[in-house]
Amino acid sequence: MMNLKSLLARPFAGYIYNKIKKGMDTAIEDQESIFKQLIKVGKSTTFGKDHQFSGVSSYADFVKNVPIRDYEQFKPYIEMVKEGRHNILWRGKPIYFAKTSGTTSGVKYIPITKDSIGNHINTARNALLCYMAQTGNYDFASGRLIFLSGSPELERVGGIPTGRLSGIVNHHVPAYLRANQLPSYETNCIEDWETKLDKIVAETSDKNMTLISGIPPWMQMYFDRLQEKTGKKVGELFPNFNVMVQGGVNFEPYKAKLFESIGRKPDVIELFPASEGFFAFQDSQTEPGLLLNTHSGIFFEFVPAGEIFNENPTRLQLKDVEVGVNYALIISSNAGLWAYNIGDTVKFVSTKPYRLVVSGRIKHFISAFGEHVIGEEVEAAMLKACAATGATVTEFTVAPNISQTKGQSYHEWFIEFEHMPADMEVFRKALDQALREKNVYYDDLITGNILDMLHISPLKKNGFIDYMKSIGKLGGQNKVPRLSNDRNIADALQSFIQ
Repeated sequence: MMNLKSLLARPFAGYIYNKIKKGMDTAIEDQESIFKQLIKVGKSTTFGKDHQFSGVSSYADFVKNVPIRDYEQFKPYIEMVKEGRHNILWRGKPIYFAKTSGTTSGVKYIPITKDSIGNHINTARNALLCYMAQTGNYDFASGRLIFLSGSPELERVGGIPTGRLSGIVNHHVPAYLRANQLPSYETNCIEDWETKLDKIVAETSDKNMTLISGIPPWMQMYFDRLQEKTGKKVGELFPNFNVMVQGGVNFEPYKAKLFESIGRKPDVIELFPASEGFFAFQDSQTEPGLLLNTHSGIFFEFVPAGEIFNENPTRLQLKDVEVGVNYALIISSNAGLWAYNIGDTVKFVSTKPYRLVVSGRIKHFISAFGEHVIGEEVEAAMLKACAATGATVTEFTVAPNISQTKGQSYHEWFIEFEHMPADMEVFRKALDQALREKNVYYDDLITGNILDMLHISPLKKNGFIDYMKSIGKLGGQNKVPRLSNDRNIADALQSFIQ
């Protein structure tokens, strides 16, 4: 039954969808005009003066004057902003800091400005409107929507409201959706994830849920808790639930188990948001990849992933990218980030329009023996081994095990199975073979007897949840890295092995 809200969404969805389709043809021009606008505003900032923006009239000048930086190298400027100083990275002061726990640099404070907040708010909206216009499904707008997010409570750092990105965005949910939104504000403010989850289940289990959004491992925990409490599959509990919005990690490894918990396949909309900006979103239910957000205050650069740690890496503009190449994503934006390395790698699946997939994290790889295995490869290998053996997996991570004696080193896979393979050795061989097919260096190391075939350490049920709890990172937007180049996580997981 279509109510007023669904009815009103129809013309607006059509308008936005057409605008986005037009933008596909002007992506390169839009990027050029964003670049010029950023430099124009940047000239009067401390950062712009330090990097001679007054002399930047082309992209080549910018590359010469502004080196690629990560958060650590950017920090001195952030510290100035935290001291309450104006016009440091962008005009005025940020209206928020998005607080994010970096895997290496402790807590990071990412500025969000009056100019950049729209990028975070409008992109999620646009993804939903594109979906509506494309599928003709407007009905979900009249049901209850849940967004599994961090706490919306903000603290002040240098006088600037500061909190998790998902919490900040929560303050900007448009009024027409707020009435439909769950969980309640009070529940959202609960810091302890277990307590919060129970409250969310209590608040939602008897409601007409039509859209559920969050990062896949946390949605799975919500689904598990719902099933425990009601004894019903999620799809039976919420017969009108037909749109699932997700992002933050590669969806593929979680998909089978999530759909099994629901009992059917809802439509899925994938997003690529980060504290530094909302970079891409799924604009089509039929075409692969996520549409790059080329007209939203962000200027993109791309560095071939293998060169990111070089002294002078190749830096490409959007017009120079090729399909199928792994790139490190570098951004400059109206939040005041300049040639900033966000730490993600992407791969284009199409350049007409510019659609991409997130292929992994720069820091998350294993190259203990020169194999340079990336997240995309271990996830593909896992999917193949599961398909071949009928096993299903809740979560996994991989680390090197370096032995002092030749031939005894190996990759150790910590896997929490939902359904164990009938024969672990068959599964292990299938997994190893699939990775060898994906990564030629790994294959050479196995063939040359430098590495032993991978080893599997099965974890107890909820092993990863218990591990995240033990390090105080359960819930919110926290996730287990797929790969590590050291044994820190592997050693911590020893006590959760079956």
